[in-house]
This record gives sequence, C-alpha cells and structure tokens, in this order.
Amino acid sequence: QLQLVESGGGLVQPGGSLTLSCKGSEFTLNYYTLGWFRQAPGTWKREGLTCIGDSDDSEVYYSHPAKGRFTISRDDAKEMVYLQMNNLKPEDTGTYYCAATRFTTVQRMCSTEYVTNWGKGTLVTVSS
Repeated sequence: QLQLVESGGGLVQPGGSLTLSCKGSEFTLNYYTLGWFRQAPGTWKREGLTCIGDSDDSEVYYSHPAKGRFTISRDDAKEMVYLQMNNLKPEDTGTYYCAATRFTTVQRMCSTEYVTNWGKGTLVTVSS
C-alpha cells in the first residue's frame, strides 16, 4: 500500500508563500496521478485543488481557487510531489492532503471520489 507523507505546512501571513511537499513510499510513484486537496476547518469535505498526470500524461488540472496562485510539480526520481502556493489568503487556511491514484485522469482525480491513496495531511494557517 502506497504511503504518502506531507510536510511544509505552518503559519503564513496573507500575501505570503508556502511550498508543501509530499513523499511517496514506493519507487513506482511515476505510475500514479497525483493531487493536492484541501479541507477547510470545521468541514468534512476535501476539495481538489490541483492534479498532475502520471509519467505518460503531461496534463495538469487546476481548480478555480488554485488557478493562477498555486503550482503543482512532481519529481519522480525523488518520489516527491510539491505544491507551491503564492499570494495566500485567509480562506486558504485548512489541512492540505496529498493523494495518488492509478489509471485515472487529472479531472477525475481532482473530483475526490476516485482517490485511492491519501496522506495524513499538513495544516496551513493563513493569518496576520
């Protein structure tokens, strides 16, 4: 079972930047479509922010909240996926989850229901 471990969360001021990292436990991460999801405080739903295709698929999907401010990238040699976040807003506060699924598109991946592997999350707080 693939395990994913997020890091890089913390407290950041509005307008600031933060980069989240996610490490996979297997040497086959390149076969997975990867994504970042967010769960706002006090809610149960995880929102798909951005997803990136596996090594055979160059597609990248950004949801409306992420478009223009967030960038997803992957380094399969290091078994890593990253989320660069710029111009952060208080409404970006939440727990951020890394996720991985095989044999799916980036659009389906970011719809949440097709996710098969979740990390445990890292908390991001945007506040002055």
